Amino acid sequence: MIIQSIPIPESRIIPVSPLTRAAFAPFGTAIANPRPECRPQNTSPASIGTGALPYGAVSANQGSAIQYRALASMQNLYGDNDQHNDGSKRREAATADPAATPRMTMFVCAARDLGASSTFQVNVLERHPFTSQTFIPLTADAEKRYLVIVAPTLPVPAAANADKSSLPPTPPREEEEEEEGQAASTTTTGDREKFRLPGPGLPDLGRIAAFVATGEQAVTYGAGTWHAPMVALGPAGSTIDFVVVQFANDVPVMDCQEVELTGYDGDRMGSTTGKESRKIVVQVPRIKTGAAAKL
Repeated sequence: MIIQSIPIPESRIIPVSPLTRAAFAPFGTAIANPRPECRPQNTSPASIGTGALPYGAVSANQGSAIQYRALASMQNLYGDNDQHNDGSKRREAATADPAATPRMTMFVCAARDLGASSTFQVNVLERHPFTSQTFIPLTADAEKRYLVIVAPTLPVPAAANADKSSLPPTPPREEEEEEEGQAASTTTTGDREKFRLPGPGLPDLGRIAAFVATGEQAVTYGAGTWHAPMVALGPAGSTIDFVVVQFANDVPVMDCQEVELTGYDGDRMGSTTGKESRKIVVQVPRIKTGAAAKL
């Protein structure tokens, strides 16, 4: 659901970095086998039991598997939404929003056309304010690639209502929770990195980041994280299938909020008015013949 159009302040070319757990931690979780060299055949249950492996690893399935129990988490924050869009508290149970339920869907994503410049133009950013969202590629091809494009969240200005920067409610920022005497909202389990709720503001277009992931990696966007719709890479006509796991309650503005980026003040990206449009593009590594480009 598009809730607002925002102007691009200046054109930018975004480089890409490999998707790693540490680099992506402020936005969610990059998911991959943390110790691919350790297999049940060469790692005994006794050694696993000593805590030598990360993320709460245990021996499973009669010693034929290694389970990393604290690799990532799911976030369902729909129950924390106790405010109307105008900020007033709900006082009657009858006004409560529908309960969210876990959803598993599939996205069949066509490879994007990058053109001769091998760039992807960012036209839309979205967020799921009350749920994490995990994309799991269904491919055995480690050379499959996809882009993960994210942006930090701006603080909400004091005059938000006047300048239309306020958006539908999202989970409170850490400082707001502390003011209410509550614990800070973070996600931590075992060795897992912290993820702090980003707050209700608009995306920071000056700090957009882009990562390239392989078919051996899944990615979880943390609740409220601004990100671009999925960008599959590959030859024309190819696709990547993703299983997507999240919560939803079928209230459009609560399940997904989108902002449209405009190249001119008040005009949509790609419009022509006789002057150059401002654009945000991601520079994508070119695919080499017979193999994906390595970063």
